[in-house]
Amino acid sequence: MGFDVKKLDELRKKYGQGHGGDLFDPKFRRVADKIFNKAGTRLAPYSGVPTFLTAPYLQIDNDNPDFGDLQVAMIGVPMDLGVTNRPGSRFGPRALRTIERIGPYNHVLDCAPVQELRVADIGDVPFRSRYRLELSHEDIERRIGQIVDAGVVPLSVGGDHSITHPILKAVGKKRPVGMIHIDAHCDTGGAYDLTKFHHGGPFRNAVLDGVLDPSRVIQIGIRGSAEYLWEFSYESGMTIVHAEEITGMGIPAVIEKAKKIVGDGPTYLSFDIDSLDPSFAPGTGTPEVGGLTTREVLEIIRGLKGLNLVGGDVVEVAPQYDSTTNTAHAGAQVLFEILSLMLFSPFVTGKKD
Repeated sequence: MGFDVKKLDELRKKYGQGHGGDLFDPKFRRVADKIFNKAGTRLAPYSGVPTFLTAPYLQIDNDNPDFGDLQVAMIGVPMDLGVTNRPGSRFGPRALRTIERIGPYNHVLDCAPVQELRVADIGDVPFRSRYRLELSHEDIERRIGQIVDAGVVPLSVGGDHSITHPILKAVGKKRPVGMIHIDAHCDTGGAYDLTKFHHGGPFRNAVLDGVLDPSRVIQIGIRGSAEYLWEFSYESGMTIVHAEEITGMGIPAVIEKAKKIVGDGPTYLSFDIDSLDPSFAPGTGTPEVGGLTTREVLEIIRGLKGLNLVGGDVVEVAPQYDSTTNTAHAGAQVLFEILSLMLFSPFVTGKKD
């Protein structure tokens, strides 16, 4: 088969002029028109002031917040007073903001979430004290409560996993929510060292507070030596999928199980970066060997398209333990995937329960 001169001439006529945003397929042109200006220029990923996923920044007053017409508010929660091992996830929000190239197009879900949603980075939770854990939790609940009361969906970046307890208290205050929890640990342990507000117990606390429905909770990727601490998960009726089970089950089966358990009710998605194997994400406080791959995590999250999401978070990125920035990069990509899911959530798109 010889060189097709006619085909080359056709390609030259069609693609030899213009710029990279001049696309002909309506599917891709829809995205390009939002990204490129008329001169054929798009924002350089390394320029400007860093925000989550290069979303617009919206400054919010602490006492009299105005969220405008936002559908989703991305917010940093730089607090790691609840860690049981290595500290440092207070630097997680800043690390995710500085990742320079995530999106704008999600080719699997066929969307550009920052361009298609009314979304902004609203900065960080305003903390009254950097030293007092319980006070920090009060501040988190207050700020997330403001977001929820305004009819906006919170998408948070931690911080250690203890932050999810006060978030759930705000999100689930009118009715308990279900949850898809991707993690190495169940985080349903009890009190020790004189407090129950540590990152190993947020979901026991949330259930006992009546804001999390354990019958609609699935915990995916669980593994490691702390299994003996998680009897509350079993006793309360949560569903656990251990990391060791996933190969045999297959990712599609995990996705279907998750969808069946949470159903079409209001659902929260909590992602701990230590669900990933340390070979992919070493920058975290409690790494556990034998975890998920980045490809497996993305497949699971993308498979949740259509769930009735009312909030989500990415937690436990401690960037100083990873000189490659791969951990923060993985966290930012997961943040992008969760935001993409918001486009297909009935709660976000107006059909709110």
